[in-house]
Amino acid sequence: MVTKNNIFTPGENCWVSSEARYVTPLIDCANYYKALHNAISKAQHSIFIVGWDIDSRIRLLRGKDEENAEAPSVVSDLLAWKAEQNPDIKIYLLRWDSSLAFFAQREMWAKEVWEEKTPDNVETQLDDTIPMGGSQHQKIIVVDDELVFSGGMDISTNRWDTRDHPVQSEERQGPDGEYPPLHDVQMVSSGPVVKDFATLVRWRWERVADSEPIALREEADTGLTAAKPRTWPDDFPPEFENVSCALARTIPFMDEVEPAQEVRTMLLDLINLAESFIYIENQFTTRQEIAEALNKRLKACPNLHVILVSSYEPKGKFECEAFWASRIEFKAILEKGIDPKRIRLTYSSIEDMQGRKAYKRIHSKVMTVDDKYLVIGSSNLSNRSMTLDTEIDVVLHGNSEHNRQQILHVRNDLLAEHTGRKLEDMPALFDTDYPVDALMQGQIAHGYVLTEVRDEVFTNHSVKNVFRSLSDPEEPLISLPTLDGAALPARNPRRRSIMIMLGIAVIAILGGLMFWASQSISWLSSESINDFLEKSRGTYFALPTVLLVYVVGGILFFPVTVLSLAVAAIFGPIWGPIYGIMGALLSSAILFGIGKLSGNAGLRKIGGPKVEAVDEKLKKSGIVGVAAIRMLPIAPFSLVNLVAGISSIGIVQFLIGTFLGMFPPMIAKGLVGDSITQIFRNPSATSIGYLVAGIVLWGLMIWGSQKFARYYQERKQKTATDEKECAA
Repeated sequence: MVTKNNIFTPGENCWVSSEARYVTPLIDCANYYKALHNAISKAQHSIFIVGWDIDSRIRLLRGKDEENAEAPSVVSDLLAWKAEQNPDIKIYLLRWDSSLAFFAQREMWAKEVWEEKTPDNVETQLDDTIPMGGSQHQKIIVVDDELVFSGGMDISTNRWDTRDHPVQSEERQGPDGEYPPLHDVQMVSSGPVVKDFATLVRWRWERVADSEPIALREEADTGLTAAKPRTWPDDFPPEFENVSCALARTIPFMDEVEPAQEVRTMLLDLINLAESFIYIENQFTTRQEIAEALNKRLKACPNLHVILVSSYEPKGKFECEAFWASRIEFKAILEKGIDPKRIRLTYSSIEDMQGRKAYKRIHSKVMTVDDKYLVIGSSNLSNRSMTLDTEIDVVLHGNSEHNRQQILHVRNDLLAEHTGRKLEDMPALFDTDYPVDALMQGQIAHGYVLTEVRDEVFTNHSVKNVFRSLSDPEEPLISLPTLDGAALPARNPRRRSIMIMLGIAVIAILGGLMFWASQSISWLSSESINDFLEKSRGTYFALPTVLLVYVVGGILFFPVTVLSLAVAAIFGPIWGPIYGIMGALLSSAILFGIGKLSGNAGLRKIGGPKVEAVDEKLKKSGIVGVAAIRMLPIAPFSLVNLVAGISSIGIVQFLIGTFLGMFPPMIAKGLVGDSITQIFRNPSATSIGYLVAGIVLWGLMIWGSQKFARYYQERKQKTATDEKECAA
């Protein structure tokens, strides 16, 4: 029997009402990544990837699947392989240009990384059009305009896991080490709904890119009578067939875009028609409007039962005080006046035979309503997902007996996983008077079990606070007035803007500290340094004193020119440059080592391909490049030392270049410094002549170094060109 009646109303609770020829839910990331890898390997026309994150380092396959695969496993290698294999294919990557809050979780310089790793027929864009405080949260991949993946999963770090969710796993490794079990749900679909998704991703692309994407592949066979598309993933047979569906979006108010809150309206409409059982699993449950709707429906329908599965532990202070604190209120509203046997907000955890515990992190966004509707999407039950982020949910309608049974199968399958039961044992639990209570009882002792949420163990801050306003807002954090008086939401600052602001802030802080030190530390001044050096002149401690002054001055970013002039003025035109270059080399070596350690610890990761590009130039120019930088006053002495440590240039090359670049000017400074001293002590034509000669020599050396560096680079380029011509 086929049921055509549904609640889909385009323009109100959905964007479009559509149909899908085939649909298969993909539970947990191991299954999704395997299916995705297979589909991409078969692509011929186009691939669109829209995501909160698209990390180039992610391995899509593991174990034997990875060993036996003909195509590369790492996603950037896979897309590069596909693009080189078929130069006519077009691949588009649209990733959120994220805010500062997520820098630690995501790949830095993503656009440059992807451009470096892939051919020209792979294009990458970062979407910075989302209002400040919101995020690009849709997770869509369209392959050849005949297949679409959608749901809650990104190609990102800390996502991969298998359905058994072991307590410990060598494969669950992220940037910060092993992460706990993680649960998520995606779906793969074919049929007419693919064209709707293909239209959506092209619209998203055209909003931020200068180039138009490839035209929609009209010849793609996406009808309801079509067989499985060629790109359908192996090992994942269709589960739903000829199923009615709707696409519900959240689109925030952006420039020249009509906002939409279809997800919010759809969820409220679905809750309002539930009669027997609502199952929800969601990362965040903070939207009070949803709790109120569930509570109201429970009171109106005595036979209705509701169970929600979410996560146990918050990640950090912001998540705790924004989402976990809000969940206290959500739970109170949800349960008010309702028999606890009919409603539970839960988390899934395990304690294995060795006594090791794990709490399953829920990242999925799923809801079933009786046997009538199944929602698989990207939206959380949070304020931001209803109004501020970009979201896309697919709602499947049980329009046939087969599809209604599949909705129940998905619900039972997920609950069997979370309660440690066998799938075949689930129907009997729903035949009881209180299925929610039955699900909470008789779970396996050393398997996954559901436990009621008690967020008071993490926080008592159930009132509104600054964390909630920043992490789970309903409106943009900042709106800017326009000429006509309207308020336009400010965009999230671009990654480049954030890095520039951070750089300016770091420079300002260093400058402030240096100014403070010069004003507050009595001995950190030219006069004090001169007095300190003067006392050592003519003693055995002269050289150690100079070395100490250079090392301390370098660490405190004290100008090396001031030090060199002071040393030359006190120790004369011969010993002054000798002592000075020895001090400069020691200070350079120490700061080089500090830069090397800090670079390996994180600066190289933050800088990404930008640092690698500078590193490559420094390696190619070598000693001459270092010497030119030392001669030309383009960067502070201490900063050059630290940056060189981050690069791959060797310390011997660096110190030789430093010597060649600094010793000749130091000789000139020795003449200048000594002349200044003599002018004050015993002014004469000779001392004034030395001063003038020294200044002229100093200027000539700087000018000569510029000419030599330019000549060296031109000659090197000419040699490289000649070698290429000979090879050709």
